[in-house]
Amino acid sequence: MADYYGQPQHTQHQFLHGAGQQPRSHQMVKAATAVTAGGSLLLLSGLTLAATVIALTIATPVLVIFSPVIIPAVITLFLLFSGFLASGGFGVAAISVLSWIYRYVTGKRPPGADQLEQARHKLATKAGEMKDKAQEFGQQHITGTHQT
Repeated sequence: MADYYGQPQHTQHQFLHGAGQQPRSHQMVKAATAVTAGGSLLLLSGLTLAATVIALTIATPVLVIFSPVIIPAVITLFLLFSGFLASGGFGVAAISVLSWIYRYVTGKRPPGADQLEQARHKLATKAGEMKDKAQEFGQQHITGTHQT
């Protein structure tokens, strides 16, 4: 009947431990789990750091001895990898351009064909204007030399 009037019902657990709080045993289990997980991760990071320092200490003399061989080998491998990557990229670009040209020539209207047509029309118009100006200039130059 207390719910009917909007008053919450309190259990004995809520009176003992406070409303909205977890029992002390749950808090202790959470704390123990957090300490265990945190400690394990801290130990693991310390072991990783120690292993890295030991590996670097062992590998440094080897790297110093073989550095005249390792550095040119790394540079060569980098250039080789870069060359293959660039070659593949240029190949893909060439294939896509040839595919676009094929679709354009066969009349399939690939993306950008309208822009190409507009640019071609503008160039043709300007070329015609330049031809007319050149003829006009030539006519003026010929008539100008006959008058002097």
